[in-house]
Amino acid sequence: MGFFQQLTEKPWVVEHGRVVDLHERRAFLLPTATLGLRMFLAVITVLFSLLVIAYADRMMVADWHPLPEPGLLWLNTAILIASSAGLQWAAMSARRSEIDGVRTGLLGGGVFAFAFLVGQLFAWQELVDLGYFVASNPANAFFYLVTALHGLHLLGGLVAWGRTSNKVWRGIGVVQVRLSVELCAIYWHFLLLVWLILFGLLLFT
Repeated sequence: MGFFQQLTEKPWVVEHGRVVDLHERRAFLLPTATLGLRMFLAVITVLFSLLVIAYADRMMVADWHPLPEPGLLWLNTAILIASSAGLQWAAMSARRSEIDGVRTGLLGGGVFAFAFLVGQLFAWQELVDLGYFVASNPANAFFYLVTALHGLHLLGGLVAWGRTSNKVWRGIGVVQVRLSVELCAIYWHFLLLVWLILFGLLLFT
């Protein structure tokens, strides 16, 4: 009887018919958005890790001919660092409830992020002008693939950045946008780390 009684128990109902709101006891200490971002970053980590492993294996084949790294990539790296710094400034300002600092940081981070993407396109154009096409060599194909994937993830981040910036410029309070700003900063730092690893791998090869 004890086993069947446990099966029929209703944990949300206690004696005297009083209903307990289970939402009062949160299953996770982290906000849903933070938990979702962490899971998304874990997926991205796996994706780029597999790409790095495939890159390292493929470069051992005889037909691999490394392409010259455009000098523009160094400037793009500095621009992405500045973008990440801008988002960090916005996050720190949000913690201090300084709305002007949030706006400045978001604006700077977004402008530098767009500049990075434009710079990557110019780097592609520079390689194409030199005759390094996608299909001409496996090394070329990997370069375009990893930089395109990284750029797409940054472009997706700009969508979240745009929504957050829209809220800030509409006059929504710092308390309401603080989490969004902090999550944008975390995502930017992650993409910066990914790019530094990819850039280092490209330079090493």
